This record gives sequence, structure tokens and C-alpha cells, in this order.
Amino acid sequence: MNLSINKLGVYLGILALGGGAGFWGSRYWREQSTFVEPSPLYSQVLPSSPGKIDVANSSHNINFIAQAVQKVGPAVVRIDAVRPVSSSLPEKFKQPFFRRFFGNKEMNPPERVEKGTGSGFIISSDGRLITNAHVVEGTNRVKVTLKDGQIYEGEVLGVDPITDVAVVKIEATNMPTVTLGKAEVLIPGEWAIAIGNPLGLDNTVTVGIISALGRSSSQVGVPDKRVRFIQTDAAINPGNSGGPLLNAKGEVIGINTAIRADAQGLGFAIPIETAQRIAQQLFTKGQADHPYLGIKMMTLDPLIKEEINRSGDYNFKVTENQGVIIVEVMPNSPAEKGGLQKGDTIIKVSGRSVKTATEVQEQVEKSEIGEALLIGVIRQNKAQIIEVRPGAFPQAEFE
Repeated sequence: MNLSINKLGVYLGILALGGGAGFWGSRYWREQSTFVEPSPLYSQVLPSSPGKIDVANSSHNINFIAQAVQKVGPAVVRIDAVRPVSSSLPEKFKQPFFRRFFGNKEMNPPERVEKGTGSGFIISSDGRLITNAHVVEGTNRVKVTLKDGQIYEGEVLGVDPITDVAVVKIEATNMPTVTLGKAEVLIPGEWAIAIGNPLGLDNTVTVGIISALGRSSSQVGVPDKRVRFIQTDAAINPGNSGGPLLNAKGEVIGINTAIRADAQGLGFAIPIETAQRIAQQLFTKGQADHPYLGIKMMTLDPLIKEEINRSGDYNFKVTENQGVIIVEVMPNSPAEKGGLQKGDTIIKVSGRSVKTATEVQEQVEKSEIGEALLIGVIRQNKAQIIEVRPGAFPQAEFE
């Protein structure tokens, strides 16, 4: 087996781009190769859908799923986005010969656009929404459609690709809102209810259970994200992105965000606590700050230790069988300024023992930018405490 940093390493701050093999962000995109004229649809009101079910007086046996949907459904929205797609001509067709042949007309092909459909949910009566970053990427304006048919223009106030969270604002009052729950108290086996617009089919409800908690971004297939995902078997399809995952009480516990294209019954959601924390920053200042050290690291085990020591690709030897080995320190990074070195084995962060690169990343994410963060390492068989002051994640690395 050949050791590969790209395969085995986990970046902290310097993150790999791309969705990862088998990952399918569940926005529903359709490409069009025609001109798209601006439309006044955003102020239009469509015919209302049938009225709410009166749960208390209904003769039907309404179960807890129907009650949860009745409670939350009006606050779940459809988000339609349009973004341009690059369609530049090959360079040779821009030569003077072709321009003369076509009468010196600009040889630009028709604008191509992608139309995307996703989901979102309203968190405040004044029209604040949460959705996924990949639902609204590439555009500042979206069309927001409520369950009752009302259509609004939404302004994208902030996008955070690192956690795949985005926020949108519509100019409205007295909007229906969701109730937020707590993902941190979930137990595998609990009921999970998903609401969204899969494949453009509005207000679709699916149900399943919480299959697992704390799935790392690398396990899900998106190593560039800083999220511990909720796993569910509630059906999630393209277009569900940004919609709420509910518990049995109808409380939002996560944002449906991803499915695995190579499997069935595997859906993933961002815990609502993460979404709330990022959304607050996005609403306040239009961006989210993430603490950054600037190291590349690997989770140690005896096999990794053996491969590093015999590969000849490193100028250090690993002495520990567990912990997190630093294999690279970025120049001029907070880690370099604080004194971390290649070959250091991280065993503690902020006084808490860590055994995996994911655990290190989680502890750094909880730290404060510019504040002292104590990192316990083993260096040349001796334990040391290194003080590092995390910087703000360089957004240019993610663009």
C-alpha cells in the first residue's frame, strides 16, 4: 500500500475542493441554453392551495407525522435560483478571419443558464430563511414560493461553503415560522421527518429514522466541509436540499443537505445547532468566520506509522501509535507562528484528549479567532504545550 496524504490526510484550514466520490448535493438543476428575460413573478400571488386541516376537529385519525407536517409545512418554502453558465467560444473562433466572415459581428453564443430548485424554511416572522449554500450559489437573488402559493423575491444575504449554510431574506411580515429543536439530544432510532421539494415536487413529506449521529465530512464524502452530519434513512432526493429535518414533535433538528449517489437509504443533514451558529453570523455580517491553524494532519494507527516511517517521503520518524500526526505546516500560518512543527503528534487540544484529525478540527472550530489555544503535542518523545492563536480561515482558499 502506498501512503497518500490526499487519501489519508485530513486538512485543517487547507481543505480539498470538490464533492468527493459518490456525493450528490441534492439541489435539482436544469440547464437551459436560451436567453432568460427578467420576470416580475416575484410579486405575483398564485391561487391558494387548499386550506389547513383542522386537526382537532378532523374525523381522520391524524398521526404524529401529519401533526408535525401541519405544524411546520407552511414555513417550508421552495427556492428557485438561476445562474449563468460559462459559454465562451474557443479562441480560434475569435480570430479576425471569422469576424470578417460573419460581418464583424460579435460571435458570442446565446447565454446559457442553469435553473436550480431547492428548499428552505422560515425562521422569523419578518422573512428570514435558512437553506443550503449550494442551493443559492452563483446568484444574489432567488424566487421564494410559500406553500400557499405566495411568491417573493429573496435576497441572498450570506453563504458559507465550509458548512454549506446560506441565509435569504424576503420582504414580508407575519410569516409562518418553524420551531427549532436540538440535534445534540438525538438518539439513533428516533423518528425523522423530511419536508422539501424533491425533483420539483413541492411539499413532499418523507419519513424514516435517525440512522446515526456525528458522521464526519470525510465519511459522508465531502472532506471540504466542517460539519458532523446527522444520518437518516428518510428519503432525500435532488431538490430536498435546504429543507428541514424534523423530530416527532415537529421541531427542526437539521437541514437536509446530501445524499450518496452510490447508495440507497443514506441521507445526511446539518445539525440545527451548526446551522443556527453560522446563520447568525451570515445575517449579521454576511460571512462566517472559521478558526484556522494551517496544518495538514493524519490520524495515527500502527499501519500509518509504519508507512510514514518507511516511505522516505518525510524528514521525521513517528514514535506514537495513536494521536494526530502533523505532516505539513503552512508557511506564515498561525500554526507556524505558534511553533507547531512537522512530526509533532497532537494528543490534546484545549485540555481535551484527541485521537483523530476530526476531533482536532472540531476543537479548533470551537475556539476563538485570535485567542490563545493550547495544543498538547509529543515532540521527540517529550510532551509539550504549544500556544497557538487561530486566524480566520482564508476564504480565497475556498473560492
